[in-house]
Amino acid sequence: MGEGQEEATGFEVSIVVPKLSRAAAAEGGKDCVARLVRELEDAGLLVERVRGVPAEFIKLSAPMEILGRAAAEMQMKKLTYIGMDLQFEWDQVAAFVRQPDGSLFSWRERFTCFHYLIYGIVNKTNSEISLKFDDKEFDWKRNESLLHRLENEGVVKLVFPLHDEVKRKHLLRNWALNWHDFTWQPIDEIYSYFGTKIATYFAFLGMYTRWLFFPAVSGLATQLIDFGSLQWLVLPSFFIFVISWAVFFLQFWKRKNSALLARWGINYSFSEYKASCNELDPLRHSLSVQGVEENKFDDAPAEKRRLQRNEWSGVLLRIRNNAIIVLGIICLQLPFELAYAHLYEKTKTEALRYVLTALYLVAIQYYTRIGGKVSVILIKYENNQGEESSADSLIYKVFGLYFMQSYIGLFYHASLYRNILTLRQVLIQRLVVSQVLENLIENSIPYLKYSYKKYRAVHKKKEEKESPSGKSVRLSTRVEKEYLKPSYTASIGEELEDGLFDDFLELALQFGMIMMFACAFPLIFCFAALFSKVPSSCQNNATEIRADALKLLVMLKRPVPRAAATIGAWLNIFQFLIVMAICTNCLLLVCLYDEEGKWRIEPGLAAILIMEHALLLIKFGFSHFVPEEPAWVRANRVRYVAQAQTVCSKQLLRSITKLDSKWE
Repeated sequence: MGEGQEEATGFEVSIVVPKLSRAAAAEGGKDCVARLVRELEDAGLLVERVRGVPAEFIKLSAPMEILGRAAAEMQMKKLTYIGMDLQFEWDQVAAFVRQPDGSLFSWRERFTCFHYLIYGIVNKTNSEISLKFDDKEFDWKRNESLLHRLENEGVVKLVFPLHDEVKRKHLLRNWALNWHDFTWQPIDEIYSYFGTKIATYFAFLGMYTRWLFFPAVSGLATQLIDFGSLQWLVLPSFFIFVISWAVFFLQFWKRKNSALLARWGINYSFSEYKASCNELDPLRHSLSVQGVEENKFDDAPAEKRRLQRNEWSGVLLRIRNNAIIVLGIICLQLPFELAYAHLYEKTKTEALRYVLTALYLVAIQYYTRIGGKVSVILIKYENNQGEESSADSLIYKVFGLYFMQSYIGLFYHASLYRNILTLRQVLIQRLVVSQVLENLIENSIPYLKYSYKKYRAVHKKKEEKESPSGKSVRLSTRVEKEYLKPSYTASIGEELEDGLFDDFLELALQFGMIMMFACAFPLIFCFAALFSKVPSSCQNNATEIRADALKLLVMLKRPVPRAAATIGAWLNIFQFLIVMAICTNCLLLVCLYDEEGKWRIEPGLAAILIMEHALLLIKFGFSHFVPEEPAWVRANRVRYVAQAQTVCSKQLLRSITKLDSKWE
């Protein structure tokens, strides 16, 4: 093979179509599925048709050259060895950085090329083409995408990525079922198989799990050891330690994230540039419609005024939508939360309290999901900078709903009743009951959905009598089993977010609970380490890594890769929770030390107020002590910039020399 020539990929994409009857399949002729297969083969793809129990599947693979030429046609940007993101050219493949596993394209890039190839099949003839499926006939219009047409006609039911069985089983052995080191993960292999966004989540979860050990040990010592005359200093000292731990954790995560992006060859600054380009695209399109030349865009005052109007209209739309969410929280959710907190305080027996908590958690799930769907509708009317910006806006809105749902009852007990013992009981019940319920929903529903779809497909097959009498009907191929599995989608819908939304949400809510009420119950960090979403007394955050891995590798379809390079809005939410933790823990210290409830500013209480301001200073000051990227990443970036300047300078000098020779 020559430079850049690689063997074809495995079957990575499948197109699902209904099964033709035996008679219709024998007729052929105008069959649109047969036409689709021919067009896919003409596009250079390798095609395999599989007739399964629930449907027929068209599995697709592609030689690397076909994907490379598709990337060049799409003008895909890739990182080169001089550190610049340049338009991909198949003839210059040696100039582009390879992936950690040695492949030319990442999983997201390959899936994007597949999407471009299969949806780029259009009718290039001068007339409409008549197509048929069973007894249904329709026309394929000129310059129309064949796949879009078949989707609109209901012929193509789904296009989804396939698991690579060799890589999937390798990850199962070495990651999901590897119990020798709970926190070790093959992050590069996860990135190669699932893409940047999922790999970043697991890197964050693994680091959070390891760092959680330090406050857990400190909380255990605070709760169990008697420090004698210095006991009054224990809780403030633990509070300062926890805030410092959280600040350093997030700073070191930024370093780890930048190191991962550098290792994966992802230029984050370029992704930010693309986001800004997405913001300008609609405006530039409207200007081109009006006949405005693009090269005068930056100079014309009229266009600048349009850009400003576009910017501020987007800001006003976001303010309006945020106001709708806040009013919904205040008018609808807040009374419900306070009623639950009041009933909980009046309930005398622990058994009834657990029942009340379980009913409350079930009821609130429906409310928050409704709020999430309303948020999705509102975001459609915002002027956001592309899909990732819209997803971040959705995260902020939905987290506001869950923030109120998760913490208002705890604030109620802490501030109004000032009953620390009751607050501790509520914390334990929330960590145990809520996590158990969420885990049951998260892990049981996908299996129940798969079992139900499998039963329906097998039962329908028996009714159609396509199998010989007396012979059992089974799902014999991997592709039909994957088709019946649920997709990795968010509970609020799949428009903007995938299943990582729910995983990050649960992690953020746990982080907020252990941080904001650390002084009331230092052992809460131990509970967070011992009780995660898996309902077993021996499960912890380390086991959560394996549970999420099994979910992705066994229970769900292979997720569609997303391009997010960081944890995005969730980082800002974690930062916000640290600030809230400073305020709430200072309030808890006041409740603990001001036992008479007179709220007098005595020396001890004044010290708490001073400590609050000092911790806020620590929160924002420590962020500058730890650089956000390692020295080797900065050194590589400086070297890349120098190389890029050298290349550009030489190219510019050659261009000037050619111009001078022409003038002479």
